Amino acid sequence: MSAHPFVVDVPQRDLDDLRERLVRTRLFESDLGWSAGMPAGELRELVGYWAETFDWRAAERRINELPQFRSDLSTPGGDVRLHFVHARGHGPNPLPLVFSHGWPGSFWEVHKIIGPLTDPAAYGGDPADAFHVVAPSLPGYGFSPHPGRPGVDAPAIADAIHVLMTRTLGYDRYVAQGGDWGSFVTAALGRRYHGVDDGVAAIHLNFFPDRPPPTTAAGRDYLRIMREWQAAEGGYSHVQATRPLTIGHALTDSPAGLAAWIVEKFRSWSDCGGRVESVFSKDELLTAVMFYWLDGTIGTSMRLYYEAAAATEAEPARPAAVPTAFAAFPRELFVPAPEVVATAFNLQRYSEFARGGHFAALERPTALVDDLRAFFRPYR
Repeated sequence: MSAHPFVVDVPQRDLDDLRERLVRTRLFESDLGWSAGMPAGELRELVGYWAETFDWRAAERRINELPQFRSDLSTPGGDVRLHFVHARGHGPNPLPLVFSHGWPGSFWEVHKIIGPLTDPAAYGGDPADAFHVVAPSLPGYGFSPHPGRPGVDAPAIADAIHVLMTRTLGYDRYVAQGGDWGSFVTAALGRRYHGVDDGVAAIHLNFFPDRPPPTTAAGRDYLRIMREWQAAEGGYSHVQATRPLTIGHALTDSPAGLAAWIVEKFRSWSDCGGRVESVFSKDELLTAVMFYWLDGTIGTSMRLYYEAAAATEAEPARPAAVPTAFAAFPRELFVPAPEVVATAFNLQRYSEFARGGHFAALERPTALVDDLRAFFRPYR
């Protein structure tokens, strides 16, 4: 299965259409603050910047500095077309690493860590820690079109990524990292392909993708925190899992609505103290939004929520055998204790950090790189 070079080149007519929509934005005023969603004042400022100042062509040039490809893959569930970054490492024996993003993220989350991972010597590190880095856009996200059939859930995506790594790129043995939906994909890679023709040697997670049994105090406490978070913050998830078409149409038509839907999550889920631009610039936020706007993929990105809600696959009865590391960032949606992670995985490393939230690769890139180097070193 061959891979073909891919370059982002958005037609100018699409950018002109976007600006016309932005200047016609209609918002409503309210006396409610961020606890009820994104206030009109903040959204109006962001939309104005998007229409008049944001330079997509500059962002496009930065994106195209990464070596991007597309490949058509034959998987057990059917054909899948994946867009991905494939950056080769510089060192004596680079270890292949696949990085899987989540929602509302994209493959672009890898851009702050890809340099130190592929060329550690250039960043003051040991060249023996070099990785070949592969960062796919999940099906239905960014430049990977959704196959348009049911059943494209995290395990099915893991199957596609394994085909990409082994048959397209020729890496019989590799390691994997993921957060958010990427943690579900990474966990599935480890459960399905560890010890299979070499396969996945080890995995690294910064989000816990399982529900622990309520048989320990730590497990019950984690489940309680999850329930409380879902009650206060999980409305978006319920909508996306039950009515992705309805909300998908609305956000595909309205760039301002799309920005509100996504930026509110960057504020709520990051370690920003309520000031999202203390962590992410307007340009960074709008670049993240653009990956969903350009190909109209916000609706298809929600399919993962819908598929997960419909899934009937039983939860693992015992911890996965694949060696696993967990990076615990304090402002993650909910942070499992080590004994909770160990209910589902063969936990070999648990790292706690003083700062950071849901978007680890963007918020705390140096800390994440250091943890990846340290954990994967014995698996080279």
